[in-house]
Amino acid sequence: MAASVCRVGSTVGRALAKTHRPILLSLRRGQASVSYAQSLLGAPETRLTTLDNGLRVASEETGHATCTVGLWISAGSRYESEKNNGAGFFLEHMAFKGTKKHPQTALEQQVESMGAHLSAYTSREHTAYYMKTLTKDLPKAVELLSEVVQSCSLNEAEIEQQRSVVLRELEEVESNLQEVCLDLLHATAFQGTALGHSVLGPSSSARNLTRQDLVDYINSHYKAPRMVLAAAGGVSHDELVGLAKSHFSGVSFEYEGDAVPVLSPCRFTGSEIRMRDDALPLAHIAIAVEGASAASPDIVPLMVANAIIGSYDLTYGGGKHLSSRLARLAVEDNLCHSFQAFHSSYSDTGLLGIYFVADKNNIDDMMHWSQNAWMNLCTTVTESDVTRGRNALKASLVGQLNGTTPICDDIGRHILNYGRRIPLAEWDARIDAVTPKMVRDICSKYIYDKCPAVAAVGPVEQLPDYNRMRSAMYWLRF
Repeated sequence: MAASVCRVGSTVGRALAKTHRPILLSLRRGQASVSYAQSLLGAPETRLTTLDNGLRVASEETGHATCTVGLWISAGSRYESEKNNGAGFFLEHMAFKGTKKHPQTALEQQVESMGAHLSAYTSREHTAYYMKTLTKDLPKAVELLSEVVQSCSLNEAEIEQQRSVVLRELEEVESNLQEVCLDLLHATAFQGTALGHSVLGPSSSARNLTRQDLVDYINSHYKAPRMVLAAAGGVSHDELVGLAKSHFSGVSFEYEGDAVPVLSPCRFTGSEIRMRDDALPLAHIAIAVEGASAASPDIVPLMVANAIIGSYDLTYGGGKHLSSRLARLAVEDNLCHSFQAFHSSYSDTGLLGIYFVADKNNIDDMMHWSQNAWMNLCTTVTESDVTRGRNALKASLVGQLNGTTPICDDIGRHILNYGRRIPLAEWDARIDAVTPKMVRDICSKYIYDKCPAVAAVGPVEQLPDYNRMRSAMYWLRF
C-alpha cells in the first residue's frame, strides 16, 4: 500500500510541476542565483553523538515539516553462514509482524494514525529500519523503531506464515534477471567466502530457519556499537539524543563469551558462471574486476571512471550525440538494449564492473566494446573525458539526495562505513582533484591485465570463451 501511495504522490507531483512551470520560472527569474559552490557550503551540518553504550546518534536538520528517522545496523548476508544465510532478510519480514508491546494490528494502526511510512531493507553488510513521518511525531517514531528492533515478538505462527511469503518472494526474484545476474556475479567472484552469499538466501534456508536461529542472529549482531540512529529533516539533534537515551540506552554492547563477530576476509576469484536459457528474449551479462573498498582513497577516481563510461537505455534521447563513447556505439551499432557501469563497494573490497542487456546476436560485439572502454580508461583517457566524468558524478551525488529519506540513508551508511558523514563539499573537492593521469593509474591498478569475473543469464551462446575475455584485459602495444 505504501508503495502505491509513493507512486500516486510522484504522479501528482509531476502533474503539479507541469501545471505551474511558467509561474516557477517567472519566480526564479526574479530571485538572486546561488552558485553550486555556495549551495554546497550552505548545506546543513551533520551532528554526531555517541551514547555510553556505543550507539551513535547522527542527524541533519533541514527545517522540513517532515523527517525520516531510522536505525542502521552493521549486519547483513556477509555476517551469515551457509546454515543461516537469509536470516537477516527473514527478520526484516518479521519486524513489522508485531512486538511484545504492540501486536501486528496495533502496530499498523499506530503507524497509520501518524500518516507515516515504515520500511526496512537488508544488504550484504547493512540492515536498516526507518520511518518517514511528520516532525511532530518524531518521539513516537523513535519509540516504535526501538520496539521493532529490540522487542520483535517472533511468534512461531507468524514465522511459519512468513516462511511461505519469503519463499514466494524468492520465486518472484527469479524473474528479475538483473538481480539474478548480479547475485551470480557475487557468487562466482567471491566464491567460497561470505560475500558470495545472496541477501535473500537459498530456499532451503527459508524452509529450515527456526525461531532460535533468528534469536541467535539478533543476539550476535544487534549490538549498540554496531548501530546508528540517523535522522534528517525537521529534527533537533538534542531532542534525538534524548530520545535515543530513553529508548536505546538498554541495547547491549557485550557479546556472549566475548565472541565478537569478525568479518572473514573475502577472496576475489577471476571466474565465470553461465546460466544458458535460449527461451529468454535477451541476455543479461555482467563483467567485473575486484574494486576498491568503501574507505579506500581510490574510490573517487574509480567513480569518475565509471561516470566516463556512463549508462545507456533504449529510452534515452540523444542517439549518436550522447556524451558516453560506449553509449554512442550502442546506438550506432545497435549493440544493446541497456548498459550501466557500476561499483559495489564493501568494507574491505568491491566489485567494479559493467552490466548490459543485449540481443543474443550482439553479445560478442558488446563485450568487445565494453572491455575496450576499460582499456581506454587505462591508457588513453583525456582531460575532456575526465571533466565530463567529474561533472556527471557531481550531478549524480547531489541529485540522489533529493529528500529526507535518501539523506537519512546516506547518513546511516556513512557513519557505518567511515565513522563520520562526509559532506558534499568534501566530495566535491576530492572529485575536482581527479586528473587524467590519476584515472589512468588507478584504472591500470584495478583493471589492466586482471582476471575478470563474469556472470551471464539467458541466450548466451555467443558469449566469448573466458580465455578470450581474459586476453582482452590488456593490449599488446609498442
